[in-house]
Amino acid sequence: MLPYSVAKSECKIIYLCRNPLDQFISLHHFFASNKIEKEAVPLGFEESFDMFCQGIIGFGPFWEHMIGYWNAHLENPKKMLFLKYEDLKEDIVLNVKKIAEFLGCPFSEEEVGKGVVEEISKLCSFGNLKNLEVNKNGYVMDGILKNSTFFRKGEVGDWTNYLTPDMAERMKKLMEIKFEGSGLTFKIRSQVNH
Repeated sequence: MLPYSVAKSECKIIYLCRNPLDQFISLHHFFASNKIEKEAVPLGFEESFDMFCQGIIGFGPFWEHMIGYWNAHLENPKKMLFLKYEDLKEDIVLNVKKIAEFLGCPFSEEEVGKGVVEEISKLCSFGNLKNLEVNKNGYVMDGILKNSTFFRKGEVGDWTNYLTPDMAERMKKLMEIKFEGSGLTFKIRSQVNH
């Protein structure tokens, strides 16, 4: 279910998500690197994983959040563009074109021919954004969150370096259950590196 402000907004919205396996790893590292509450004791990996599987994360119910935006995209694709991080990594140029078209600013043939799309893609790449001074230093939210923790690795499939086969299987089954009948799918590497 979408927040009222989003559902009633006249703005175009771009929703970017990651496959839940990689999203969990990123969130776990993010919260481990940022102490949201001074007295909080960091959660262990397994406890953190269990909470994520239950949909409990610091910013609200994860599964409902993702499926809500997916459904909004299906119901009104002119207002809501749903993108997957994995697709951006696979073909950023195609997705930059998709974003420009969605926003009503498609690239001209001349811009495409001059390599403008590729230049924008390089500027917006994970590696470039991670290396910007503003993203390497400083804090947001009154000094609580380190800017550098918003950009860790940006790799697709990094979950294979952390999750056990049982954990991965549990998450994959949850994905099947939670996304059943919605049409939402993710390309998942099947091998765990443990």
